[in-house]
Amino acid sequence: MGPAAGDEAFVSLYRRFRPGRFADLMGQPHVVAGLQHAVRDDRVAHAYLFSGPRGTGKTSAARILARALNCESPKDGEPCGVCDSCVEIARGASLDVHELDAASNNGVDAMRDLVAHAALATPGRWKVYIVDEVHMLSNAAANALLKTLEEPPGHVVFVLATTDPQKVPATIRSRTQHYEFRLFGFETLVELLRTVRDAARLDLDEDVLALAARRGRGSARDALSALDQLAASGSVGDERPGLAAVLDAICEEDAQAILVAATALHEAGWAPQQLPVEVVDDLRQAFLLAVAPELASVDGPERQRLHDQAARLGLPRLVRAMELLGRAQVDMREAPDARVVLEVTLVRVARVDLDPSVSGLAERVARLEQAQGAGGAPSAGAARSEAGPAPVRSPGARPTLGAVRKERQAAAPPPEPVAEEEPPAVVVEEPVVPGEPLDRDTLVEAWGDHILRSLPPLAKALYSAGRFLAVEDGTAVFAVANAPHRDRCADLQPAVEDALASHFGVRVPIRLVLDTESDTSAGPPRPSRSASGPPAAAETDPADLGDDDFDPDAPGVIVEIDSLVQARLLEAFPGAEEVQP
Repeated sequence: MGPAAGDEAFVSLYRRFRPGRFADLMGQPHVVAGLQHAVRDDRVAHAYLFSGPRGTGKTSAARILARALNCESPKDGEPCGVCDSCVEIARGASLDVHELDAASNNGVDAMRDLVAHAALATPGRWKVYIVDEVHMLSNAAANALLKTLEEPPGHVVFVLATTDPQKVPATIRSRTQHYEFRLFGFETLVELLRTVRDAARLDLDEDVLALAARRGRGSARDALSALDQLAASGSVGDERPGLAAVLDAICEEDAQAILVAATALHEAGWAPQQLPVEVVDDLRQAFLLAVAPELASVDGPERQRLHDQAARLGLPRLVRAMELLGRAQVDMREAPDARVVLEVTLVRVARVDLDPSVSGLAERVARLEQAQGAGGAPSAGAARSEAGPAPVRSPGARPTLGAVRKERQAAAPPPEPVAEEEPPAVVVEEPVVPGEPLDRDTLVEAWGDHILRSLPPLAKALYSAGRFLAVEDGTAVFAVANAPHRDRCADLQPAVEDALASHFGVRVPIRLVLDTESDTSAGPPRPSRSASGPPAAAETDPADLGDDDFDPDAPGVIVEIDSLVQARLLEAFPGAEEVQP
């Protein structure tokens, strides 16, 4: 049924308050300045391309341009709005303006008809063709338009509008002046809605305007449509029933409460795809309030509520929740039952222990670290705390070799006391009496207990990786792994022989050999590995350990590996020395 006599038909706000002058076109100052100056200075181009998101004023700007070109008394490039031409164009009844929707008229026949009628005269000075969604034209239709678009009749102006300029053929873009329309800022939208509210005499408070501006997401038409809907319902709460309960359940990590709240929204008429969009919008505002409050587009009680929820959630949980819900929006498009995907995602958002993603695992690790730091349950390595607190290092710092050895020594269990042995402090090493033969066992024992630790750092590092094979005619046979190692040990041989002489009281020459050159007659064989355990610490060679039988906790293995690494470092940096932390 139509409206009764004397009653006016309802017209949506975005149609009633469409801008009619350049001064009324908000949020696009660069477009307004270019078009207004072109009309004022009589420098209007034959073709324009307006591109930008929906609801940013492309068609309105084209109509204002048509009114300004045909106005009987324009002033400074602005149409007067009262002459016959301005009134007819505003009513959509002017013969000087032809609007064509390329989405439904994208064939070559429609373009040929347009070209055929372009040369015909009209009552006004200019004939303006407004082609909306021009990127929807077929290739044949675009080619049919090219020649006329490049050289139209002198009284014709083309205005092409599109939301996807990348799909417009380059041959068309090159024949036009391109103006890019931008999304409206939040404050601009609120100002526009406030003006419309006052002009339409709507009884709406600022919270309703802020919500409509948020729903517009930069589009004036979407914001005005949302304002129409809010004006019909009369309140904000009825439009978002139970949405605050969803965020509260996320803060409380209550999976049951979040499913109950989601079910209430579903029964209120919300589609499963709508809920994550609204929740992510609130989470984004909370995120902005926590990181950059000046960018948040909420005010009043809503701003305080989201600020409190951001403090309760924390940045990691906010980011994780937005990532999960954003991924759910994509997954729901192809899911047989979108509600199942939504409910599983909401439970994972509330319960981090059910989230197998990397961000979920990182949050769980962070909670364990916080619990341990706050005196909670100890971790698996808490038994090592008896040896003292671990050294604190800055992130990314690499520990020194000495620090690694100290940590391993601190982590190792203390040796059991032996009642039969005397304390090490009262043990006196008897020097070898000159003339008495020196055997290998005495040499190895003194070497590991006293002599090796008294050597200079470089000599200690190099000789730690070798072993004594035998003592032949007073000469100690010392074996190393390879020839380069032997050559480096030979450079420091005098210092080692001096240390041996200082300890035993007699000169003990050293003969350096390779392990591969020694035979069983030169000394005892190298111990073989078996299931009983690793070889002795003093004779463990890291080069002989395979991937399966390498045990980093075996006695002596780490010491020898550290010695090899230390030797390489000291060789690469002559004159350097190890600094104990």
